[in-house]
Amino acid sequence: MNSTIFHLAFPVTDIAQARAYYVDGLGCIPGRENRHALVLNLYGHQLVAHVTKEPLTPQRGIYPRHFGLILTTECDWQYLLTRAEQRQLLFREEPKQRFIGTPLEHYTFFLEDPFYNLMEFKYYRYPEAIFGSEEYTQIGEPH
Repeated sequence: MNSTIFHLAFPVTDIAQARAYYVDGLGCIPGRENRHALVLNLYGHQLVAHVTKEPLTPQRGIYPRHFGLILTTECDWQYLLTRAEQRQLLFREEPKQRFIGTPLEHYTFFLEDPFYNLMEFKYYRYPEAIFGSEEYTQIGEPH
């Protein structure tokens, strides 16, 4: 296990539906659960789905709010992509390559859960681009 674990809380309106999506669909490992919240393990990081009574609405685009993972091997990225396709999860952005032929080259896809939360899953061909390559200014898609 990592010595540091990322935590993210996000809104849902139904715990059973969240469990079905994140556990059965995405492959998270479930943790504690009650009628107000569900703790999930996503590749060793803690997600907590909290029930809200506030109306949830979709974002127009993928920016500014989304979360996700950077997978460290192309095989792991492809496995998650295949799982999402097989379980017919909603793709907000289809799989694609960005910045082909540059040190920033990476694969990406976006999913949208039933509560309009957006998730991006990436694999960088050159790991130094994850935090480095400061000489480049490209980040994401133009919006």
